[in-house]
Amino acid sequence: MESQFGLAHIWTQGDLVIKATAVLLLVMSLASWIVIIIKALDVIKYKKLAIKAADFWHSEDFAAGLTKLGADADNPFRQLALEGREATAHHRNTKAHLHDTLDVSDWVSRCLRNTIDEFSAKLQSGLAVLASVGSTAPFVGLFGTVWGIYHALLSIGSAGQASIDQVAGPVGESLIMTALGLAVAIPAVLGYNALVRGNKFILIKLSSFTHDLHAYFVTGARVSSSSDSNIVVMKKA
Repeated sequence: MESQFGLAHIWTQGDLVIKATAVLLLVMSLASWIVIIIKALDVIKYKKLAIKAADFWHSEDFAAGLTKLGADADNPFRQLALEGREATAHHRNTKAHLHDTLDVSDWVSRCLRNTIDEFSAKLQSGLAVLASVGSTAPFVGLFGTVWGIYHALLSIGSAGQASIDQVAGPVGESLIMTALGLAVAIPAVLGYNALVRGNKFILIKLSSFTHDLHAYFVTGARVSSSSDSNIVVMKKA
């Protein structure tokens, strides 16, 4: 026997607005979970690449360092290394252009910064979906609740039945829409915060790697620290 109240009853007895609201919440939930899963896999991948990037500076020369970074074209650390090499060679081996008003340090810095900006935009793509779902889903659910309560009260009033059992069922059933809105919004907000923290870690590692690359292409050596005593100065490629 089908339950008098519940999700199935809401769907079968609800009007077009209630059904559209439920479908919208379902779409928002699917979109947020797809973004969370895809971006989480990206964060895990780039974190592993960030850890491996430290081996680049333990290489005898630039070519060996590129080999340690791997052949993955999506590796942002490899992209930065290649971009820095190309920018340095372009600046030193071309005839006078407008960019020659910049010294090699400024030119390499500019090219590396452009690469980081492009990767940062790629890394943060999709987060707007989570932010939008997290901020709007509760209100979509609340709208469904208000609409459902309004029609439940109209139905009760037209039937002339105002006992507590006649009111509590339809009103409580309508409140399920608010719960669904929260169920959609909470994972989106938590996923957004977790992805932002993961992206921040990756960008910090990328910025540090870029700083060292800049020093290498301009001076021929990485910026050293007390913990880098066993790192050999790489030869130019």
